[in-house]
Amino acid sequence: MNIPLPSSPCPPSSSPTSSSSSFPSILHWLSPLSPSNTTSLTSSKPTRPFSVRATAHQQTQPTTTAPDLFIPNNKKTNDDQTLLSLLRQGKTEQAWTHYSRSPHLPTPTCLSRLVAQLSYQSTPQSLTRARSIITRLRNERQLHRLDANSLGLLASASAKAGHTLYASSLIKSMLRSGYLPHVKAWSAVVSRLSTESPSESINLFDSVTRRVRRFTDSSLVADSKPDTAAYNAVLNACANLGDKSKFLKLFDEMSEWGCEPDVLTYNVMIKLCARADRKDLLVFVLERIIEKELQFCMTTLHSLVAAYVGFDDLKTAEKIVQAMREGRNDLCKILRDANLEDLTQAEEEDVEEDEEDEVRKDSSQNERVDTVFEKLLPNLIVPSSEPSILPKVYAPDSRIYTTLMKGYMKAGRVTDTVRMLEAMRHQDDKASHPDHVTYTTVVSAFVKAGLMDRAREVLAEMTRIRVPANRITYNILLKGYCQQLQTDKAKELLREMADDAGIKPDVVSYNILIDGCILIDDSAGALAFFNEMRKRGIAPTKISYTTLMKAFASSGQPKLANKVFDEMLRDTRVKVDLVAWNMLVEGYCRLGLVEEAKKVIQRMKENGFYPNVATYGSLANGISLARKPGEALLLWKEIKERCEMKREGENPYSDSRSPPPLKPDEGLLDTLADICVRAAFFKKALEIVACMEENGILPNKTNTFM
Repeated sequence: MNIPLPSSPCPPSSSPTSSSSSFPSILHWLSPLSPSNTTSLTSSKPTRPFSVRATAHQQTQPTTTAPDLFIPNNKKTNDDQTLLSLLRQGKTEQAWTHYSRSPHLPTPTCLSRLVAQLSYQSTPQSLTRARSIITRLRNERQLHRLDANSLGLLASASAKAGHTLYASSLIKSMLRSGYLPHVKAWSAVVSRLSTESPSESINLFDSVTRRVRRFTDSSLVADSKPDTAAYNAVLNACANLGDKSKFLKLFDEMSEWGCEPDVLTYNVMIKLCARADRKDLLVFVLERIIEKELQFCMTTLHSLVAAYVGFDDLKTAEKIVQAMREGRNDLCKILRDANLEDLTQAEEEDVEEDEEDEVRKDSSQNERVDTVFEKLLPNLIVPSSEPSILPKVYAPDSRIYTTLMKGYMKAGRVTDTVRMLEAMRHQDDKASHPDHVTYTTVVSAFVKAGLMDRAREVLAEMTRIRVPANRITYNILLKGYCQQLQTDKAKELLREMADDAGIKPDVVSYNILIDGCILIDDSAGALAFFNEMRKRGIAPTKISYTTLMKAFASSGQPKLANKVFDEMLRDTRVKVDLVAWNMLVEGYCRLGLVEEAKKVIQRMKENGFYPNVATYGSLANGISLARKPGEALLLWKEIKERCEMKREGENPYSDSRSPPPLKPDEGLLDTLADICVRAAFFKKALEIVACMEENGILPNKTNTFM
């Protein structure tokens, strides 16, 4: 059955199946239906022959769970009617209370609608409740009671709330079960993944579109087909990865689904050019937008300024902003002239190169002949004789100014950052006035320059003019004090943050303070902040645990680091990674406790983690400190096997949990070679030196002594 998304908190409805929907997800079958079934399904809606009223839920004999067997049918019916009535009236809180007190599972209609309305509320509590229903149904093998709409809503709401992995697993579960989620549901997950896990974003997009392609009649899956917004999301993932080929493939596919690129598509293309180090193509993207007469918006100019700032080309970014301030619309001419200047400068530098560099330059130029961008930007092959003109004049807003200010901050140009702030204050257009992001950027510039007093003055100025500072502003200041080893002032600021500004510190705030205690070798202070954080009800993150482990490891207390690690293992909210294991190994190796470190490494392998260069480097330092050259030979044997695996392209381990090839660094090989030289293992030392040369590492004086 089809439970629509309530456009408002579910008003009363005249019938059990009617309500408004902003995107009515529909349950589709992945396998073809028999003619008889198709006829029965299409008779009620001739205009939508595959409306599918969810025959998966219309069972001849309702599935019951153990508690249902002891409840009279009339009581179950009354409970379900009461629950459905509460849901229709939009009384989601009361409906949840009624559901949680009921000993039996409600009907599919009630369950689906309850999950949908909880998802629509999108509060942490409502999403937790919705997920608890999913968990219960999965444990009781009753997940089929929910329809595609409710599952899709929960996936979309979870993604927007930052629970991306859960949202992704929910969409994948729907696909495995034969559901096709609405495009607005699955594209929301793809969009979120595009920044957090671009590869996973592309895989999820491909999984959904593969299912949709199986239907020869596209009208049957019209609600699940990718739209331009879905393509923009996956193209953003490609841009973040710098995958030009996949970007072109997906870009070309858009027309197959009736999708047309919009201005946001080309904004993403600007990001792709930046990732591909093709500053020269930015003007062609802008001219392509104008040429196609797409609806132009400020976001394109935001992307352009951000791209030039990312290239450290503040000169061109300043020209763009200045032209906008002067009311000019010939930005394309400015960008073409900037390209010409870059080309002239490059040619002047090339004249000074020797023949070897000239050969390298020719090779570099050949690499820049990129057919991908020629297909994405046809105007690149035959550019127009005259630069394009923007459809209208655009004045810079606070985001444009702030982006340029971030460039100044990155370059250490504090004076220019402050000057830009003053210029924004005197703008007539209120949209150009500095906001909290602008002031936070200025605070960052002062903190980076070590001018903490000036940074505090900016904070005071924000309070005076009633531009509220946020948690990010305070965290930047906390980090500044900790970096200058002024933990007392950091503690004072933490108190002001909570008591005076009314901003509760978060886990990032405490992680900064814990790390600050490490800088002054105060492991007790680090532990105190960790405990205070938990006392405030703030859940530690993976960084919290590993930072505290670092505090104990650095102060020569590996057993305490091990206790923190064990607590991290017990915390189901975090996932132990290789960084945590390495921190534990580091703690023992700092004291030369090689045997304890080897036991940790063995536990790593048993848990599916394999040592990397950092692990081996810590162990090598521990071996050197303990003066156990025999252990160095065993370590070198293992490292050499993994290096040879990389060179030969083979994996000697047959199981699926085989370790990846290893690329050693200079520090690791230097330490091993030094141990072998001091122990007179000259043959092994020569092997290590040969490995260094193979990896492009120059042996130091200790190694060349041989």
